[in-house]
Amino acid sequence: MIVKTIQSQLILAFSIAILVPAIVTMYVGMRIISDQTITRAETKTISDLNSAREIYRNKISEIHSITRLTAVRRLVRAALVNHDHNFLTKDFTGILRREKLDILSITDSRGNVIARGRNPAMYGDNILEDRFIERVIRTRQPVSGTDLLSRDLLIKASPDLAAQASMQVIPTPKAKERKEHEETSGMMMASAVPVFDDNDHFLGVLIGGVLLNRNFEVVDKIKEIVHEGQIYQGKEIGTATIFQGDLRISTNVKNADGSRALGTLVSSEVYDAVLKEGKRWVGEAFVVNATYITAYEPIRDLNGGIIGMLYVGVLKQPFDDVLQRGIITFLGIALLGVLSIVLVSIFLAKRFSLPLRKLEESSQRISDGEYRHDFKVKGPREIEHLARSLDKMAKQLEQEKRELEEWGTTLEKKVSERADEMKKINAQLFRSEKLASLGKLAAGVAHEINNPLTGILTNSSLLLEDMEKDDPKYEDVEVMVKETIRCREIVKRLLDFARQTRPQKRLASINALIDNIILLVRNQTSFRNILIEKDLSADIPDILVDPDQIQQVFVNIILNAAEAMTKGGSLKIRSARSADRESIVITFADTGPGISEEVRERIFDPFYTTKEHGTGLGLSISYGIVEQHGGTISVDSNPGKGSTFTISLPVLTNEASS
Repeated sequence: MIVKTIQSQLILAFSIAILVPAIVTMYVGMRIISDQTITRAETKTISDLNSAREIYRNKISEIHSITRLTAVRRLVRAALVNHDHNFLTKDFTGILRREKLDILSITDSRGNVIARGRNPAMYGDNILEDRFIERVIRTRQPVSGTDLLSRDLLIKASPDLAAQASMQVIPTPKAKERKEHEETSGMMMASAVPVFDDNDHFLGVLIGGVLLNRNFEVVDKIKEIVHEGQIYQGKEIGTATIFQGDLRISTNVKNADGSRALGTLVSSEVYDAVLKEGKRWVGEAFVVNATYITAYEPIRDLNGGIIGMLYVGVLKQPFDDVLQRGIITFLGIALLGVLSIVLVSIFLAKRFSLPLRKLEESSQRISDGEYRHDFKVKGPREIEHLARSLDKMAKQLEQEKRELEEWGTTLEKKVSERADEMKKINAQLFRSEKLASLGKLAAGVAHEINNPLTGILTNSSLLLEDMEKDDPKYEDVEVMVKETIRCREIVKRLLDFARQTRPQKRLASINALIDNIILLVRNQTSFRNILIEKDLSADIPDILVDPDQIQQVFVNIILNAAEAMTKGGSLKIRSARSADRESIVITFADTGPGISEEVRERIFDPFYTTKEHGTGLGLSISYGIVEQHGGTISVDSNPGKGSTFTISLPVLTNEASS
């Protein structure tokens, strides 16, 4: 009876001691997890909005560069002086098509239109009501930005633009009521620059622009760069929108049927904060058909008035799922801790009795080496079972001690092997983190280079068009254009490396991919003195991969092998199932000069190359592709003994298994 009383008191004391702190800890922990998750989501959204603003501004800068470079061309200025409508119309039409502008028009110093590239038949009218034109004529300074154009101005620019801007207003829950059921004006990104002659006499104004209504270039570029096209449970994680007032005129927010949610309205809460008060608004919002963590900021016209909004949003569901999993995990750990303490308290309570003290004495004798001691005691059934267990344990203890000593001799070896495995895993994680960091750096560098590169390419191309082929500088300018295009391709490769796009997986045959690649390269000049040997296993199943990406990896390794064997040699390509049948192993073994240890340790590092004209991205991109497929890539090589690249891909046949 005393034992039961002690047991009850101990259980009660332990339960109170653990339950109160556990409840407090669970509540505080869940609040911290929730607050941190929402804060993290809002911080990311603000960062995304800043990036979107820079992309928006870069587009305006691009329009300004195109307009400015066109305005300084001698032929354009001469045509303006002579009112050569035909030449200007033909020239502007080509620029519109090439630079993807919606308007490119030129006026005299009084605002009378001399030529329009989009609507050639309409000229001679006065468009001083256009604030871009009026500002340049008044200040003689270039002006760029965003402004609203009336339906009349849009019709003059082109009836097609007026039709593009016209949009039916769709009633939207939680939005302010609108009296108008149709929006006919348009929001235009534009740049207007003054045109001067050689004596700095003001001749007129050249204006170029892009209509944002139903133009998805900017919002899709924001989604591509900021959110990288990520999908979560069939929904795009990131969205972007440009509003004209409170009306969505350019967006990649989708309706339930998959169409873009054009013509819908923003909520009245955002309307008041952004359009009326001119503040940035960040918070959770239901957008069309899903909940997002959103950020809005005003878009202002030339006079500083608010005419629209720029919006980015991150799908809230992933953060909710992370929060839910965190809370469930936290609750599980807390409940497990409570249960463990209660069980421990019960176990300890039972030890407060005379039979256990006797067993303690017997256990002490076991520790002294008296394995033949009598462990029989009288007491509760559990204690009697424990006594029999101790008796059995005593008989086995000596044998287990010997086994433990034998096992101890091998422990050091196992620890060493495990340490080597952890070192390899840490090296792989370090490489993956370095690739991700360098990918972000490459994206930033590429986008910073793109803007000046666009100006150089446009300027040099226009200069080349204006020169005669017998001009002694023609070849130099032509080389400038070609090299600038080459630089643009290098920037594109940097962006390809930075994005590391998600594989579009489907079932494909690895052997068939290898056969196709060999058919493509074996007749090339660099393979004439190279013998390609195949040893492809017939029992390899089709696996789930992105064929284009995997083919890119194989082609890169094969071409590298060919470049290494400049004097000829052999390349053996082998495919087989791994010993555990869980992977497909593909090896590329060449008889080239081999790779030194110094080069081999850095061969997958981005921008590291031993080639004279290489970029150092081929094997880095290949490494990332294989890693995204859940596989591994390694190289085994020594100077003078050739090189062997080994790729291991998991045998996956459906999305569920991946």
